[in-house]
Amino acid sequence: MAYFLIFVSAIFVNNILLAQFLGICPFLGVSNKLSTATGMSGAVCFVITLATVVTYLLNKYLLVPFGLEFLQTISFILVIAALVQMVEIVLKKISPSLYQALGIFLPLITTNCAVLGVAITVVTKEFALGGAPHMLNLGEATVYAIATSLGYGLAMCLFAGLREHLAQSDVPKAFKGLPIALITVGIMAMAFLGFSGIV
Repeated sequence: MAYFLIFVSAIFVNNILLAQFLGICPFLGVSNKLSTATGMSGAVCFVITLATVVTYLLNKYLLVPFGLEFLQTISFILVIAALVQMVEIVLKKISPSLYQALGIFLPLITTNCAVLGVAITVVTKEFALGGAPHMLNLGEATVYAIATSLGYGLAMCLFAGLREHLAQSDVPKAFKGLPIALITVGIMAMAFLGFSGIV
């Protein structure tokens, strides 16, 4: 039951983009086309999940036992940077078109605060899952990372679809482009707020 609560909560109730406002830069920058948004979501999902597992293990078996918790942020950033380089190399080989479409935003996953935010949240925040608050174990941390990245992808793809539709719509001149996009994000965030009573 705890895994299900984590899963639903991370995707809908505490969506990383629409409730926590982490990762907004690529969210606004890559969401012009659904295909690009889907590719970026996949890359971010992979990096968030892998980075969370690696940083959880690094924190539990190296930093905490040796009293080096003060190095969490810098060591997590280094792990994320290495993982992004790996994703970039793989994408360049497997899908050059997606690699070109993502452009500058692929290296920006390194500085995407959503990736670092999830990694730090997993090792520092206590979660109350139907009982007393406790730190997540590796299984719960992995489910949280997957669910958070799926929530990121869901919000990104929904927003990209809406932006494609808005590009074809007759929007008043003052609202064209980024203003209508920001209004749309605000309405999406309010819609996701409706899930807050679920968990």
